[in-house]
Amino acid sequence: MSGQDSHVWVNHLSVHFGVGKGLLGGGSVLKAVDEVSLEIPRGSFFGLVGESGSGKTTLGRAILKAAPISAGEVRYRDEDVDFDIGMMSKAELKEYRRRAQLIFQDPYAALSPRMTVRDIIAEPLEVMKLTKSRAETDERVREIAAKCRLNLEHLRRFPHAFSGGQRQRISIARALVCEPKFLVADESVAALDVSIQADILNLLKSLQKDMDITFLFISHDLSVVAHTCDYVAVMYLGAIVEMAPSRELFTVPKHPYTKALLSAIPSLDPDDRGTAQKLEGEIPSPLNKPSGCRFHTRCPIAVERCAAEIPAWRELSTGHKVACHFAE
Repeated sequence: MSGQDSHVWVNHLSVHFGVGKGLLGGGSVLKAVDEVSLEIPRGSFFGLVGESGSGKTTLGRAILKAAPISAGEVRYRDEDVDFDIGMMSKAELKEYRRRAQLIFQDPYAALSPRMTVRDIIAEPLEVMKLTKSRAETDERVREIAAKCRLNLEHLRRFPHAFSGGQRQRISIARALVCEPKFLVADESVAALDVSIQADILNLLKSLQKDMDITFLFISHDLSVVAHTCDYVAVMYLGAIVEMAPSRELFTVPKHPYTKALLSAIPSLDPDDRGTAQKLEGEIPSPLNKPSGCRFHTRCPIAVERCAAEIPAWRELSTGHKVACHFAE
């Protein structure tokens, strides 16, 4: 992946939060995202995986300028614009809001119970003044609703009348109504039944091709990521530890953390008696990260060097990068 082909380019991004600061100052610093670098190719479905608390959501929100950037750089590149996310003017931010949208995890909490589906989907158009009349707004709403498999009768109802999968389609329609080119889907199928998950994932893939959208797909479920994504980055304790094209990452994982995550995916073969690689202990606190390799406290192959020396972020093969002393 080259910078010129990237839709979103992240360079040494950090997001830090002050914790426990009183009137006299002091307190600690929570490093939710710590020196992350990645490139999301234009038109790709880019997966971001890791345990809860690894910093996935914070990274996604920082890219959308919904979380404060403490250090580093995020650039959004399109055919006619090149935005430095941390240094945008009000006019650039308004334009970026149209081009980059978020699909929330919980469709129940993301929709106002007092608004009809029509009003929910139309809200971004009205707030950003993207249409000139109610008739034009209604036309755009009906068009995107049809693409998300919602019919005209649905537009007159309120959110409580729908199932979880239908509500998520409403959320997707609201995110897409202003025709964005970049979407962050934050655990957007995690709250749904497995059969409904497949339906929503197929819808997202269809919309990606139809509308030429770049996706950052955040998930803790590697089986979902394997089915959907072109590239995958594995995140642990605020940092990317491995990144590769999906097929290569799932075939030849190099980082011990990635191998542990993959070993936990249930097999559909009843004769497969493979056992998950057990990771000892919980993920450490971002307030007190281990020295050296941040994974060494749970790593089955860690040695003294791992506790003393931070592993270099290096490329083992084309597009396959890893941060581990013993990746080879």
